[in-house]
Formats: sequence, structure tokens, C-alpha cells
Amino acid sequence: MALQRMDNVGIVVEDLEAAVAFFTELGMEVESKAQIEGLFADQAVGLDGVRSDIAMMRTPDGHGKLELAQYHSPAALGGGVDNPPPNTLGLHRVMFAVDDIDDTIARLRRHGAELIGEVAQYEDFYRLCYLRGPSGILVALAEQIS
Repeated sequence: MALQRMDNVGIVVEDLEAAVAFFTELGMEVESKAQIEGLFADQAVGLDGVRSDIAMMRTPDGHGKLELAQYHSPAALGGGVDNPPPNTLGLHRVMFAVDDIDDTIARLRRHGAELIGEVAQYEDFYRLCYLRGPSGILVALAEQIS
């Protein structure tokens, strides 16, 4: 059996609406929203009494998706380190290609994004940066310049 595709990346957030606003500002679109609970949810994630709200976000080309989830029960657990650095083990970051990195940073700052380091240029090809978004999510941006 062959792998068909990567379907989505799931991210647990503290405030679903704030995360949806952030990723909408970035240019993603809400594909669907749902309340998730019941036996199937408990079985799928291996927790008892799951009750959560999710928003499925998609990139404009329709190929990339993020599933944002806010857990109401059981309560979400912190990762143990507030604002872990980019070299922390585990899911590293989500990267997006953008047309104008400076404009994107300015728009996302209105949604609480914080620039980590600075915008760096890789040779004559890309401008790149890392931002910390809602719930401490690391988001990388890349602007192709040639």
C-alpha cells in the first residue's frame, strides 16, 4: 500500500478564534469547523471524555492544511517550556511561502506575532524569518527574491 498524501498538520491552541484570525490574516481559508466529541474521538486520540472544537484551514492552492484544535476536555497540557526555542525536539515549525515578507510580518504582528531573530537573506534566493504565533506556534516565512 502506498502513501497517498500528507493530509494535514494538527496544532492544539489555547484560543481557537485567535488562531483562526492569525492564519486567516496569513492567507489561509477556513475549510470547515466542527465540535469533536464522543466514543470515536476518545478512541482515535486515546483520551477519555474528549470534547474539542476544530477549524480546518487550507492554503489558497488547496494542497496544504492545518487542523487547529482547542480542547475543552480533557484540558490541554502545556509543553513544559514556555515559548520553546526553535531547536526543541518535536514538531519544529510550519513554513509558508509568501509574496511580501515585510507586509506579512506587519499584518501578523496585529494578531500578536513576534519576530524571532530577524529577517535573514539566503544568498540571492530567499528572505526568511521565524515568528511566534498564537499559543507559541512557530511559523516560518519565506519570500523568494529571484
